[in-house]
Amino acid sequence: MRWSSHLPRAFWHSGLGRALQTADESIPFVIHWNWALKREYPLGPSRVFIRHYGSSVGSGPPSGRHGQLFQNISATEAIQWHRRNLAEWFSRLPREERQFGPTFALDTVHVDPVIRESTPNELLHLPSELALEHQLPLARLSTLALSQLFNPDACGRRVQTVVLYGTVGTGKSTLVRKMVLDWCHGRLPAFELLIPFSCEDLSSVGSAPVSLCQLVAQRYTHLKEILPLMAATGSRLLFVLHGLERLNLDFRLTGTGLCSDPEKPEAPAAIIVNLLRKYMLPEASILVTTRPSAIGRIPSKYVGRYGEICGFSDTNLQKLYFQLRLNQPDCGHSDGVGVSATSAQRDSLVEMLSRNLEGHHQITAACFLPSYCWLICATLHFLHAPTPAGQTLTSIYTSFLRLNFSGEMLDSSDPSKLSLMAYAARTMGKLAYEGVSSRKTYFSEEDVRGCLEAGIKTEEEFQLLHVFRWDALRFFLAPCMEPEHPGTFVFTVPAMQEYLAALYIVLGLHKTTLQQVGKEVAELVGRVGEDVSLVLGIMAKLLPLRALPLLFNLLKVVPRVFGRMVGKNREAVAQAMVLEMFREEDYYNDDVLDQMSASILGIEGPRRHPDEPPEDEVFELFPMFMGGLLSAHNRAMLAQLGCPIKNLDALENAQAIKKKLGKLGRQVLPPPELLDHLFFHYEFQNQHFSAEVLSSLCQLNLAGVRMTPLKCTVVAAVLGSGRHALHEVNLASCQLDPAGLRTLMPVFLRARKLGLQLNSLGPEACRDLRDLLLHDQCQITTLRLSNNPLTAEGVALLVEGLAGNTSLTHLSLLHTGLGDKGLELLAAQLDRNQQLQELNVAYNGAGDTAALALARTAWEHPSLELLHLYFNELTSEGRRVLRNLGGTAEGRARVVVSLTEGTAVSEYWSVILSEVQRNLNSWDQGRVQRHLELLLQDLEDNRGATLNPWRKAQLLRVEGEVKALLEQLGGPGH
Repeated sequence: MRWSSHLPRAFWHSGLGRALQTADESIPFVIHWNWALKREYPLGPSRVFIRHYGSSVGSGPPSGRHGQLFQNISATEAIQWHRRNLAEWFSRLPREERQFGPTFALDTVHVDPVIRESTPNELLHLPSELALEHQLPLARLSTLALSQLFNPDACGRRVQTVVLYGTVGTGKSTLVRKMVLDWCHGRLPAFELLIPFSCEDLSSVGSAPVSLCQLVAQRYTHLKEILPLMAATGSRLLFVLHGLERLNLDFRLTGTGLCSDPEKPEAPAAIIVNLLRKYMLPEASILVTTRPSAIGRIPSKYVGRYGEICGFSDTNLQKLYFQLRLNQPDCGHSDGVGVSATSAQRDSLVEMLSRNLEGHHQITAACFLPSYCWLICATLHFLHAPTPAGQTLTSIYTSFLRLNFSGEMLDSSDPSKLSLMAYAARTMGKLAYEGVSSRKTYFSEEDVRGCLEAGIKTEEEFQLLHVFRWDALRFFLAPCMEPEHPGTFVFTVPAMQEYLAALYIVLGLHKTTLQQVGKEVAELVGRVGEDVSLVLGIMAKLLPLRALPLLFNLLKVVPRVFGRMVGKNREAVAQAMVLEMFREEDYYNDDVLDQMSASILGIEGPRRHPDEPPEDEVFELFPMFMGGLLSAHNRAMLAQLGCPIKNLDALENAQAIKKKLGKLGRQVLPPPELLDHLFFHYEFQNQHFSAEVLSSLCQLNLAGVRMTPLKCTVVAAVLGSGRHALHEVNLASCQLDPAGLRTLMPVFLRARKLGLQLNSLGPEACRDLRDLLLHDQCQITTLRLSNNPLTAEGVALLVEGLAGNTSLTHLSLLHTGLGDKGLELLAAQLDRNQQLQELNVAYNGAGDTAALALARTAWEHPSLELLHLYFNELTSEGRRVLRNLGGTAEGRARVVVSLTEGTAVSEYWSVILSEVQRNLNSWDQGRVQRHLELLLQDLEDNRGATLNPWRKAQLLRVEGEVKALLEQLGGPGH
C-alpha cells in the first residue's frame, strides 16, 4: 500500500560510475522519500528486531554454483567499486529526513513491513466492493522474511523469480533499498552480483534498441569488465526490477520475439520480457516490485513466488518504528533557534503514541501503511521541535504526497498518461470537499462510489478507475474503527481530508453546473470569436446591417460574463473559508496545533454528556491548507505531481481571501482563534499579504495559549516584520521559556505593553529581557513579570537593562522571589533609570530593612510615583514607618503597604485585592491567609479608631471583601 511505490529514472543513472554528486543535486525527491520511511539507527538492543522482522542477513544461497566466481583482481575490484557506489547512493538522506538528525542509516537499524505469501488464484479476484481486504488478522497470514524470498517453494522447487506487490505506501521501495544495502555490506551472501534497475528509467529509453550489457554498462560503469561473465554467474546474479508498472510488457511471441543474447540490441521491454521468460540468462535470480494493478503483466508461469507487502499490520512494528525514529539523541537539532527536545520529552511522546496505538484507535489503521508512520513522525516533529525555516504543515503534507506520487502515472498503458495524484485530487478531493461542506468525516460506500464514478462514461475511464481502486484507494481511505459507525470509511488521517478538500478548491475542480456550461460556451466563443469578429467587421463596412455591430459586441461580452461568474465563485469559496476560520461555535477550544497534537497522541478533552446533541465536525485546518497551497513553494511541488496551479489563479484566489479576511479579521478573537488566524498567515508564507491584512491588529492577546517552539516561530514569522506598533502583547500563562523569548524578540520590539506573567521564567530569562530593554528599537512602556521565579539573580540582570532603557515607565515584579537581596539591588541601582513611574515589588518576602531602603530610594527618585510593597514580611512598625514615609512630602513616590492609610481606606485597596483574587490559586495559600488576616486586623483597628461614619462604612466594605477571600481559603473570616 503506500510508501513510495516507484523510483524515478535518475535513481540508477550512469552517474553511479562517476564521481557522486550531492544528494540535493542528483537524487530525485521520490527516492529521498523512500529512503526516509524505513530509517535505521545505531546498533543496540533493537538489533534483535531486525533479525526477527525480516532482515536479509543470513539468507542462504540458492541451489546452483557456489564459491567465488569473480576471482581475478580486476573483477574483484570492479565488484567492490560497484558495492561502494551503490551503498553511498542508496544511503543518502533527503532534506526532509535531515530534520530528524544525521544518525539515520538504512544499513544499521530497519523495520521491515509484513510480507504475506500469496498465490496466483488470489490475484485473479479483484474485490468489486470497497472493502479494504488487506487488513487481515496477522494470524491468517503466511508471512515471509526477506531471507526467505528465494527459498524453495512448498514442492521443493527452486525459486528464481519473486514478485513483491503492494499498494502505494506499503514499503516496496524501502525493501529494495534495504536489500541493496545488505548486499553492499556483505550481508547478502546468496548473491555475488546484484544489479538494480528502475523500470521508470528503462521506460524513458523508449523502444530504441539497446542490449542488456549496454544497459548495465551505461548505469554501472565499473561492471564493464565483468559483463562477459554474467552468463556464468548463474543464480548468484540478482536483478532487481523496481516499479514494473512503468513498463508495458508483451509476452506474446508475436509481440516480443525470443532473444537469449545479452549483447544483442533489443527494446528495453523486450529484454525484461526475455529475462522473465528465463530465455536470457536463465539461471539468474530476479526480484520484481510492482503495484497490484500490474501483476497480470507477467504470466504466472514465469513467477516462482508472489509476496504481498502488507505494511505494518502488527502494532508492535508500528511502535518499534516510532521508537527508533523519535528517540534519536540528536533528533530536533535547533540550528541556533530554540532548543532540542530533551530525552524525557521524546520518551513522553513515544509513550503517549504507543498507548494510543495499543488502544486500537483510528491511528492504528493509519499506521498500517509505513508512509503514514513517517507523516505522523514528521508532524510530531513539526509540532514539538524547533521548526526549520520555511517549513509549514502544508509543505509537510505536500512533500509527503510528492514522495509517494511524484512522477507516478495512473496507468502507463493509457495514452492520456494521467498523473496518479491529479486523478486522486479530482476523485478523493471531491469526496473530501463534500465532507467538509456537509460537515462529516464518515463516508458510506455509496458516498465513495458516487465520487469515484462521477462523470465516467467510457471503457477507458472505467479502466483508470479500476487501477486507482486497486493501487491507491487504500492510501487515502481506511475503514472506520469506531463501533458507532460500522461499515463506513474515513480518510486515513483526519487532516488529509482537509488537505485534499483545499487542493480540490485551489485546483479549480469545484464547479457548479452553470459554471461548467458557461466555461464550455466561453471556450467555444473564444475559439471562433476573433475570426467571426473580423468577418463581421468587414461586412459591417460593406453592408448597411445595423444588427451586425450588436452581434459583434455580444461576442466580446460572453467571455467577460464567464470571468465574472468565476470571480463570484472564488469570492464564495473565500467567504466559506473565512467563516470556517472564525466559527464561534467550534467544538474544540484549543488552537488548531494543539488539536492536531492531541489527535495523534490520543489526548482527549472532556466528553459530551450522552443526552447532549452531537456537535458539528470542525474543519479548522481546511482554511490553513488553502492558504498554504497558494504559497509559491507548495505550488512548485504540486506542479511536479501533475497538479499545477496557475499564477493568475493563485493571485485571484489570494485577492478574494484578502477581501473577506479584511472584513472579518478585524473582530476581537479569543486567544486560540487569534493564534489560528496567525497560523493561516504562516502557512500562506506571503509577508506582503499578511502585512496588509494584519495592519489593523493592535492587541496581541494569546494569554493561556501554550506557546511551543512552533507557535513562537509562527507568531514571530507573521508579526515580527510588521511596521506598526502593537499597543499590547499579552503572553500570560503561556509556558514560555528563554528560547521562546528569543524567538519572539522581533514581536516584543513592536510592543508598548508586554505581559509575561505566570510563565515560570527564571534568572536565565532575565538575560534576554535585559537585551530587550537595551535594544535601540525597544518601545516598551509597561512590563509585567509578576509570578515568575526571577529571584535576586535575575534582578541583577534586569537592573542593567533598566539603566540603559529610556522607554519603560511601569514595571511589575510582583511575587518574583526577590527577597531582601533583590530589593536591595533595586534600591542601589534604581536611580540609574530616570523614566520609571511605577514599580511593583509586592509579595516578595522582603523584610523591613530592605523595603525601607527601596522606599527611601523611590522617595528621592525624580520620576517614580508609586511603589507597591504590600504582602512582604513587614512588621507593624515597618508598615507604620513606610506609610509615614509615603505621605511626608507632596510630589514624591507613594508607598502602598496596606489596605489603609491612617484611619482611611487606601485608594489602592481594590488593586491589592484584585491581585490577590487573580492569583489566589497559584500563590502559597497559607502565606496569603496570614497576610489577609493581618490586613483584616489592620482594618478593624482603624475602624475602631475613627469616628467618621463615612470612613467606617468604607472600612466595613473592604473588611467584607477580605473576609470573602479568607472564606475561599478556608480561613476563619471572623
